[in-house]
Amino acid sequence: MVSKTNSFLTLAELRQSDRKFDATRPIAEEALQRIVSAGRLAPSACNGQPWHFVVVTEKQLCREVGKGLNYLGMNKFCLNAVAYIVIVKESANLTSTIGAKWKNKDFSSIDIGIAASYLTLAAASEKIGSCIIGWFNENKIKELLKIPSNKRIELVIALGYSLENNRSKKRKAYNSVISFNKYD
Repeated sequence: MVSKTNSFLTLAELRQSDRKFDATRPIAEEALQRIVSAGRLAPSACNGQPWHFVVVTEKQLCREVGKGLNYLGMNKFCLNAVAYIVIVKESANLTSTIGAKWKNKDFSSIDIGIAASYLTLAAASEKIGSCIIGWFNENKIKELLKIPSNKRIELVIALGYSLENNRSKKRKAYNSVISFNKYD
């Protein structure tokens, strides 16, 4: 089994999708800068870095973005987030684009998922809760944040200090998802 002394594993165990935020407690700008710096450092196919992070901290704008995330009755908890990181998909570089077509894989979306992991783990390292949101009113959020109509918002990460206790993780058994040297 995996050693519990590994600080990254401890961080991975600590990180959870939080859905109750302290709406009265803002996040320090320095902490947000460290979080987005981690996202910026995420690896990507052919170093394409197909993302732009829009950090939303202004209170009224956060409220409006929260309403855009509360789409068709989903994500009501986002109204209490105190910041958001909106991940806008940018054009990948030429080698990544050619590779994606050649291998029939959307490397840019994979890269954005990796960046989202870096962002949420960095937030957890700052003791800040996060939740990755994929269901939202994209047009409303684009309008609010002046994101060009030809761009896509892939994900939004809601941030805030969690009011929830850490939950035990419900994951499949180690041996049911991992095998060595062949697929079992």
